[in-house]
Amino acid sequence: MIIERNRRSQLALLLVVVLAAIAGQTDGQKAANLKVNQPTCSGKDKCSTCIQTESCAWCMQPGFKGQSRCFQRGSNLCPDEFISDPRSEAQILLNKNLTLASTGSAAGGAGGGAQISGGSSSSYQASSSSSSSSSSFYGSQYSAGMSSSSGEIVQIMPQSVSLKLRVNEKHNLKVSYSQAGGYPVDLYYLMDLSKSMEDDKEKLSTLGDELSKTMTSITSNFQIGFGSFVDKVLMPYVSTIKKNLNEPCENCSAPYGYQNAMALSTDTYKFSREVKSAKVSGNLDAPEGGFDAIMQAIACRQQIGWREQARRLLVFSTDAGFHYAGDGKLGGVIAPNDGECHLSPSGDYTHSTEQDYPSISQINQKVKDNAINIIFAVTASQHSVYEKLVRQIQGSSAAILSSDSSNVVDLVKGEYDKISSSVEMKDNAGGDVKITYFSSCLNGGPEVQTTKCDNLTAGQQVSFTAQIQVLKCPENPKDWKQTINISPVGINETMQIHLEMLCACDCEKKGTAGYEEHSKSCSTHGTSMCGICDCDDNHFGNICECSATDVNSTNGSDASCRADSNSTTDCSGRGNCVCGACECFKRTNPEEVISGRLCECDNFSCERNKNQLCSGPDHGTCDCGSCVCKEGWTGSSCACQASNATCMPPGSDEICSGHGTCECGVCKCTVNEQGRFSGRHCEKCPTCSGRCQELKDCVQCQMYKTGVLKNGNDCANNCTSFTPFGVEKVEIDEHKDEQMCTFFDEDDCKFMFKYSEQGNLVVHAQEEKECPPKVFMLGIVLGVIAAIVLVGLAILLLWKLLTTIHDRREFARFEKERMNAKWDTGENPIYKQATSTFKNPMYAGK
Repeated sequence: MIIERNRRSQLALLLVVVLAAIAGQTDGQKAANLKVNQPTCSGKDKCSTCIQTESCAWCMQPGFKGQSRCFQRGSNLCPDEFISDPRSEAQILLNKNLTLASTGSAAGGAGGGAQISGGSSSSYQASSSSSSSSSSFYGSQYSAGMSSSSGEIVQIMPQSVSLKLRVNEKHNLKVSYSQAGGYPVDLYYLMDLSKSMEDDKEKLSTLGDELSKTMTSITSNFQIGFGSFVDKVLMPYVSTIKKNLNEPCENCSAPYGYQNAMALSTDTYKFSREVKSAKVSGNLDAPEGGFDAIMQAIACRQQIGWREQARRLLVFSTDAGFHYAGDGKLGGVIAPNDGECHLSPSGDYTHSTEQDYPSISQINQKVKDNAINIIFAVTASQHSVYEKLVRQIQGSSAAILSSDSSNVVDLVKGEYDKISSSVEMKDNAGGDVKITYFSSCLNGGPEVQTTKCDNLTAGQQVSFTAQIQVLKCPENPKDWKQTINISPVGINETMQIHLEMLCACDCEKKGTAGYEEHSKSCSTHGTSMCGICDCDDNHFGNICECSATDVNSTNGSDASCRADSNSTTDCSGRGNCVCGACECFKRTNPEEVISGRLCECDNFSCERNKNQLCSGPDHGTCDCGSCVCKEGWTGSSCACQASNATCMPPGSDEICSGHGTCECGVCKCTVNEQGRFSGRHCEKCPTCSGRCQELKDCVQCQMYKTGVLKNGNDCANNCTSFTPFGVEKVEIDEHKDEQMCTFFDEDDCKFMFKYSEQGNLVVHAQEEKECPPKVFMLGIVLGVIAAIVLVGLAILLLWKLLTTIHDRREFARFEKERMNAKWDTGENPIYKQATSTFKNPMYAGK
């Protein structure tokens, strides 16, 4: 018993040791991962480069004795008064209230989304003094917004914001939008007046009043204008024969590029007159010069009459395709379109034959710059072409126009309702700044990443969260201050963000504390900035103690260039020890830098993935030999996604469908007794039987009234979990988790069904079984017997016929030979009968 008890104690102790070792290994691995993901501050030799690293602060204490002046925020390595750690901050400069109705009422209050919220990171917590001043500023600005003039229409708030932001830190900015009731509308109708559109023009002239009334019912502040286009008056677009230049077709006017027939006006009767009086023209090729017309209608803002505060609609009506940049070379026009206005006082496009057609990107840029919504009203035959064009032009839409344009009023109203009932946020941020939008729209739930909200009505307020992040500091310090505009698509109202990137420390600027020229701490040979010396051209060293003219200043055995007293290598073997300081070697690639006090750091020796350092700049950066991963990435080479979201099927929170493990954001599927799983989320298993066998009997009895459950109430009692849907042909949808099942029943008939288990079990079965044709065996046997009998009879008849013919031929030959004999073959002349006959007279004659 004692021995058994000791053995149990030893086993328990061994188990504790093993568990402790595993726990220690796990904790060490977590610590290692945490260390990789944290930015490395050491190795930054200037204050500016230090604060451009997330969560790093700089110590400008004179005579600092630490290893690195750049350290992780909150490390307590430097007295507070000497820490340079600029924080991100925001201030609202203009915050007028939203206009909710045409009467000028405004929306405000705490729930209006007027405040600016900082990011979740601790880097946005300003000091107490700055917080109080910021709060009082918000209050004053908000009061000013409440007292704004009611006559001004405001649909986005706030209108102006000042933002200071450090690199890689995110700031959340609330943006509110509300469509004002009765908002002004400018509608410019741009029509193709080639010969094929003649009936459309006549119909439009009669619908002018109705179109005006319809738009007036939406807003009382409505203007309408009219313009037309044909094509460039050049071969091969139009015929340049003199007769055809005057009258290209019967009752047609001379061809032209574009004409502004009527500027935007409230006179709807004039619109009808202008449309009715406009004459059609003709051209040769199928595409038209509509892009020239669109460019001039947008660029010539003054001549067209576009208002500053109005929703601008450009209705483009045609039954043909379009010429675009490059097509002008066919007519000898090689000068690119300059995107400027070239209208004569009479409204004619003067540079039609001098400039090429504009490109799609030029049109898109003009549309964005001028906040115009283009409605392409085209015939059904051209709708697919313009649907593709719509994807390239912001805020545009395409609708089918009837053959005579009789539905133009309903079309314009319908497209306007689509445009006005949705809001999409855009911005002009460059590559150094990233803006991501989040909103719950009108759902009231958690915010999701989106730039667009639909189903809005006048007066409804919707809020977006614009998450602003400075990705890197531009090389030119002039670009450290930028103005970014955020605006709704198609609305000429913007929110201006006056962004100042915190890319340099105040102590690096002349006239500030910590900046001293000819400082004694720099041996009077340099400028002290942020605690370090910026030596003049003739001196170098940590405190500018070395002269460039002193050839004896090099001391390769200086102990200050070594890590410790046991080391025999100066500057880690990657630099020269000059005047007590390491001068690191320069690399042939200027982007590769060796840094650090002892040249121990570099930005090129980190782990690579797919031949990219730290998996590329979008995943992480190399800092002192270790990868600093950006948000959303982890691992020693930043190649792994930190989230398991990519391993979860849509609509499910189960990792890899429960059939695998998520490694580096990718599912590694498992193999079990069922079979081998595959697919992006391990949702497929071609070799698995699945539930096919389980569902087979119920599908048979419910669909075909066959199988083991066909008798009595067996089917109703055992098949209650599903009812199959009948389909003509069973096909698998690749985008759904569906399993195909195929069986043969007792009649050797093939039947197929599929099932999916996304939520509830859904089964689709083939309506008709695929059965082989029935075989009548008795008929086949009788047929074979009859065939044998018939063949036998035929053979007998043939044999009889042949023998008869043969006998007759032999008899005929015998008769012939008999007739040819020289004596009578009737009887032998020498023959006498053996008997004699006589007649009894008594019976004679009886």
